[in-house]
Amino acid sequence: MGKKKTAAAAPITAHAALPERVVARVRPHARVLFWPTVLLFIMCGATGYYAGNLPEPWQNSMLIVAAVLLAVVGWLLPLAFWLTHRYTITTRRIIFRRGFFVRTRQELVHSRGYEVTVRQTWLQSLWRSGTVSINTGLEHPLLAKDIPNAELVQQVLHDLMHESRSMIGTSRQEQWALAPETSGWGRG
Repeated sequence: MGKKKTAAAAPITAHAALPERVVARVRPHARVLFWPTVLLFIMCGATGYYAGNLPEPWQNSMLIVAAVLLAVVGWLLPLAFWLTHRYTITTRRIIFRRGFFVRTRQELVHSRGYEVTVRQTWLQSLWRSGTVSINTGLEHPLLAKDIPNAELVQQVLHDLMHESRSMIGTSRQEQWALAPETSGWGRG
């Protein structure tokens, strides 16, 4: 006849059973691209007006070269900087990604516990954004600078941290309840 399998042989924790879901993907507020975009429009207008109207051919060439360099430094680099800063919040962790040539990825698990602080300047409060500081007790807190809806992000992080900690407590209680009884030291 076949052997019976016991439930205690392979306990499934509640935390491991649930798949990780992405709650939010956040970038810094897009208003940081306002002045670079204004510069790009002014530069394009000035280049279009003066190109071909300068007295020397080399001056027209230098105008085009200067316009391209200004577009790269004044608009393309801020755009690339903005695009390469991403913050992903999942049900289990927060992922900080940044960098263009040298990429950095930092992760923080909700179950470890942390302190979340939102700092807003008067300009950020007009746009409902702010800098979210996540302090894990290490030397330097992790900063998510100029995040849209910063207070909502703070509330979501508090909720996810609380949920994660309560799920770990529940799974530990289940493991202890399902664990087979063991004999004490020195008992035979």
